Amino acid sequence: MSQRTGSSNNWSAKVTRESFALELEAGVFTWQDPKRIALSLKHSADTSTRRKAEPLRSAMSMLVFYINRAGKNLDAEQKLILEQAKDELRALYR
Repeated sequence: MSQRTGSSNNWSAKVTRESFALELEAGVFTWQDPKRIALSLKHSADTSTRRKAEPLRSAMSMLVFYINRAGKNLDAEQKLILEQAKDELRALYR
């Protein structure tokens, strides 16, 4: 049986806060406007000098990571907004 401390259980929150690949705007995943979320993620990905993949993939990875890690704690309305942000992000890179 492995022992876990409170801090090791919150590793996903730390990744979101301290990602070395993208510098995210504070609260970006709590915003109510999918287009604004997508534009912010695009800006972060486009200006990052530390990402390892192309901008769309990096931005989408952070968004999907947040959705997956929030899991049951993400209310249905916010999940819908974030899913719409994925579509907006794809459209911005077309």
